[in-house]
Amino acid sequence: MSYVNPADFAKKMIDAGESKVFMSTKDTLIRAYMAGAILALAAAFAVTVTVNTGEPLLGALLFPVGFCMLYLLGFDLLTGVFTLVPLALIDRRPGVTVKGLMRNWGLVFAGNFAGAFTVALFMAIIVTFGFSEAPNAIGEKIGHIGEGRTLGYAAHGMGGMLTLFVRAVMCNWMVSTGVVAAMMSTSVSGKIMGMWMPILVFFYMGFEHSIVNMFLFPAGLLLGGKFTIADYMIWNEIPTVLGNLVGGLTFVGAMIYATHHKTSPELNRDPAPKAATPVPAE
Repeated sequence: MSYVNPADFAKKMIDAGESKVFMSTKDTLIRAYMAGAILALAAAFAVTVTVNTGEPLLGALLFPVGFCMLYLLGFDLLTGVFTLVPLALIDRRPGVTVKGLMRNWGLVFAGNFAGAFTVALFMAIIVTFGFSEAPNAIGEKIGHIGEGRTLGYAAHGMGGMLTLFVRAVMCNWMVSTGVVAAMMSTSVSGKIMGMWMPILVFFYMGFEHSIVNMFLFPAGLLLGGKFTIADYMIWNEIPTVLGNLVGGLTFVGAMIYATHHKTSPELNRDPAPKAATPVPAE
């Protein structure tokens, strides 16, 4: 059987978080760069499918191919390390410190952004023939996504900020569930099926993913989107990063750790011995 039981994959989550803390700077940056680039390419693919077919559900159904590829290749997203790395700290793994955790998060953020921005630049070149003409239909769509998901939130003030944050929380609830789901199986097909479903949910529901946005918003700015870098950072990227952290750590990492790794004493205690049944006198 390829299924891994919850107690075992909970330990795998902690082991994975520990290994990421001690990974070299070079490897952390390379793996984060490639993860950001592949996920950005998947987002561009999904937008292309949506524009060409007029069916957003089809784009959402196909988007998880990028997530599956980067996970199977062993690359790292910020959303994933938000969930896994703190577990090694909570479990008091030797040598795991807050400084090590912050170092990992900082490097992964930088690598993801660099990878996503590379694809944003490449796509901007493609949809404008090297900036020699106006963006095509796909470029127009990318530009408008950036406007709607910055200025659209800003128009609602604090209500918009709350909505953005909650969408980011729910995003990494789903994305990190996909990360964990891949640990539930030892087969490639099982891992892909486990990952596909929650990633589909997050993308179709329009939840806010910090790395996908590292592609969409810089690309939108390059393509003439009517918003600014400050709009992007204040009304999307920063709240999205914080929401992703809360969603992944709280609703996935902490919950699985609490019930599958640190189970309640009542569940582990041996039942009280039964009193001996008296033997009737003959």
